[in-house]
This record gives sequence, structure tokens and C-alpha cells, in this order.
Amino acid sequence: MAEGLPALGWAARDASGHLSPYSFSRSVPKDDDVTIKVLFCGICHTDLHIIKNDWGNALYPIVPGHEIVGVVTSVGSGVSNFKAGDTVGVGYFLDSCRTCYSCSKGYENFCPTLTLTSNGVDGGGATTQGGFSDALVVNKDYVIRVPDGLPLAGAAPLLCAGVTVYSPMVEYGLNAPGKHLGVVGLGGLGHVAVKFGKAFGMTVTVISSSDRKRDEALGRLGADAFLVSSDPDQMKAAAGTMDGIIDTVSAGHPIVPLLDLLKPMGQMVVVGAPSKPLELPAFAIIGGGKRLAGSGTGSVAHCQAMLDFAGKHGITADVEVVKMDYVNTAIERLEKNDVRYRFVIDVAGSHLQGGAA
Repeated sequence: MAEGLPALGWAARDASGHLSPYSFSRSVPKDDDVTIKVLFCGICHTDLHIIKNDWGNALYPIVPGHEIVGVVTSVGSGVSNFKAGDTVGVGYFLDSCRTCYSCSKGYENFCPTLTLTSNGVDGGGATTQGGFSDALVVNKDYVIRVPDGLPLAGAAPLLCAGVTVYSPMVEYGLNAPGKHLGVVGLGGLGHVAVKFGKAFGMTVTVISSSDRKRDEALGRLGADAFLVSSDPDQMKAAAGTMDGIIDTVSAGHPIVPLLDLLKPMGQMVVVGAPSKPLELPAFAIIGGGKRLAGSGTGSVAHCQAMLDFAGKHGITADVEVVKMDYVNTAIERLEKNDVRYRFVIDVAGSHLQGGAA
């Protein structure tokens, strides 16, 4: 029997979330697989929740990471759309059932048996290990082409944070030039939403609980306005002015005041994931016929379209690049929101060492 591809990564072994070197094997590459050398991998809040078992579904040992950019090292005999040397990306998932309603409609991200890139279970029953490692083996249909000229470290978070905001903007028509978009939160997702909104030709208002990020939003990111949600006078003055809102905040917060900002028939999309339930009185959406939706990551097609759009407009995430031996410190800082706006691991530039399998 053929042996799997040897791999080195950093893994969490328990709910402490502490990562350390880990040797393991990738699956044996099949005819329709692409083998990838990982160059960069972003650190997402989801990685933090998984390694600490916050959601109660950790499959230890866990190699996190699903914002992956790398270079193709080899392809199977059935692969014609990629070749060795191509720069590619892999996002939140690397397979799906292909037969359910969601898959048949091109929304693989909503497949009920989605195979996650990290902490998932593949078709053979093995636990999937993510991009905090030196190599991946991925089916060709779930590999994304990275446009030439797009800085790779800044492109890595787009494979999750980028498509998570881009997909609902496109799906719900929040990408039309001249429309007014509100972006709640200026973190890893929010700052990319601002960039996409401006590239779409929209008027963009950043909505934040304090004035702390005003200069950042208006000056460097180019937002048109900044709204402090804790200021009743500002919120009252802005009521009924926005066509749509992307809510990226993962901490608990009231949404009724945000819905008040929408025009009649306005659309709000929740992409952050607070642990406590949202409170939604019926009158908040009945009045004005307002609409509230949720969205999670994006399909393969949306992910490719998002990267192509990012390449055309020079959009990347703002990142702090670190080596793998800094990853535990980076995670501690991430817990304190001490990053602007995404940590990205320089995997290829790190000296990975093997550990206990």
C-alpha cells in the first residue's frame, strides 16, 4: 500500500490550545489531487475557537489553518487546470458531497457534510489537518488560483475573511455603485469589507462602538463616514440612510439599533458569530420590511471571483507576518484583539521541525 505524503506542522493536543511541532502524513495523492507547498497561512478567530475546543468539537491533535496560499508541486494525471509552479489558495473547506441541493446549486459552503480544511473528517474517515504545515493534498475542484501580482501574505486571509464578506455582498446586491453600505466592526473581516465596498463604488460607513478607529477607517482605509454606535445622537441622525449592512462583530451586541439604520427594504447580513443569541423583536424587521440574513464563508466560485476582483483592484488584507515559532504568542495576542488586522504565518520561511506523531 502506498504511503501518504509526509508532512510537518504545528498542532494543539488539548484544550490549552498550545501548539507544538507535529509530524504526520497527508493522504496518498490521487489522480484528481493537487499537492501544494504551503507558503503562507492566516490565523483566523475560528482557529482559536477550534484549538481551545470552545465549540466542543475538537478532534485532537489539531493542525489549524484554513487561509492558505501556496505553490503547486505536483498534480495527478486527471488534473488539467493546474500545473507545478502555479500559485494557489485553499480556504475553509476542501471537499463536499457534490450531490446535495447546496452542492448542485454551486453553494458547496452550505453542504451538510462539508469537509473542513482543519478539524474535519474526510471521506476516508481521517481527521483533516490544516495549513499550519508545510504541505497539503487537495482535490482540484477545491483549489483556487491566486492572480499574478497579488502579494501572497496579504492574499492568504482573503481565502476566509475576504470571501466571507464578498460573497454576501454579491449575493444580496450590496455591491452596486452608489449604494450606501454600513460595515459593523473594523477587524479582520470588517477592514476587508471596507476595501471591497469602496472598490465596488459604494459609499461606506464604518460603524463601531467607540471612536478609537475613526482615523484608521477614514484616513488609511478610505471609508466615507464613521458612526459611533454607542452615541444615540449619531445613530438617530443616521437612521434610515443605509441600503445594506455587513455585521462582522463576533462579540455580543444589540442589532435593533443597527436595523434602524437601514432604509425601507434594506438588507442586513450577519457574518460574525456571537456566542449568545441575537435578540430580534419582530417589529424591528416588520417596520420598513427590512431583511436579516446570515452568511458563512463562500462557494468555490465566489472564492475565485473574489480573488480575481482583489487582483484587479489590488486588494489584500492588512497583515502582520510572523514565523511559526511565534504562533503561540500570536494566538495570545489574537485573544486580546492585539493585531491589525490579521496574523499570517510565513510557513515556507519558518524552520519546521517534526514532533511526536
